[in-house]
Amino acid sequence: MSITVNLNKAKAIVHDIRRAKRTEEFAPLDIKATIPSEAVAAEAARQAVRDKYATIQANIDAAAGVAQLKTIVESL
Repeated sequence: MSITVNLNKAKAIVHDIRRAKRTEEFAPLDIKATIPSEAVAAEAARQAVRDKYATIQANIDAAAGVAQLKTIVESL
């Protein structure tokens, strides 16, 4: 008897992990964005985080198997 993994549910779990990591990275930048002298730099850093996680999201969506998802999670 073998174990069958529902790939769509596995992707949903990995997306949840991605969202949590993204939130962690945004937290200090959210505070800096409210400080006028640091707002521009904070917004640039926030955009870099958005871009990074957009790529990761695309990689999750394109993953063909659990091994690829595991690699993505380990890279977070």
